Amino acid sequence: MNGILGMVLIVLGLGALPVSGYAEGTSGKLEVRSSAFGEGSSIPSDFTCDGADMSPSIAWSGVPSKAQSLAVIVDDPDAPSGNWVHWLLYDLSPALTRLPAGIPVASVIPDGGFQGRSDFGKAGYSGPCPPEGTHRYFFKVFAIDRILHLEPGVTKKEFLAAMQGHIVAEGSMMGTYERS
Repeated sequence: MNGILGMVLIVLGLGALPVSGYAEGTSGKLEVRSSAFGEGSSIPSDFTCDGADMSPSIAWSGVPSKAQSLAVIVDDPDAPSGNWVHWLLYDLSPALTRLPAGIPVASVIPDGGFQGRSDFGKAGYSGPCPPEGTHRYFFKVFAIDRILHLEPGVTKKEFLAAMQGHIVAEGSMMGTYERS
């Protein structure tokens, strides 16, 4: 899709992606869930800066057969400076159906895949740590029709650009957190 139509924006909670962010003829939906917290509920402190600051387990279903890789982004649209990135993962196997809790904080994931750089300036998961009030955290999973082949530690901007035109399905869940 080119021209003006290519500039039409779909808001996904991770900033805007042009309509052309989706692979042609696709509109798949992934079901995303976590055993750590339910949709719209509070994220337990173990998964925040007030606890162990480890990544929660997340699971998904509905990955289309044409997916060549999976990607995950966790961000906070309520951050004072704008949409704050807490976690980027990419080039995960499309055969995966879940990530366990406590993924090591490193650019390369031991079982395959990579982690990008969060807005905290490091690779790996950095949990919710809102300066004030209740914030929403979106855990988004994308099925992509290619392997992204990005260097470890990429930024959200590089990550989104690489996915442009290659998303075959997506899904998300949201949790909240307020520091006590």
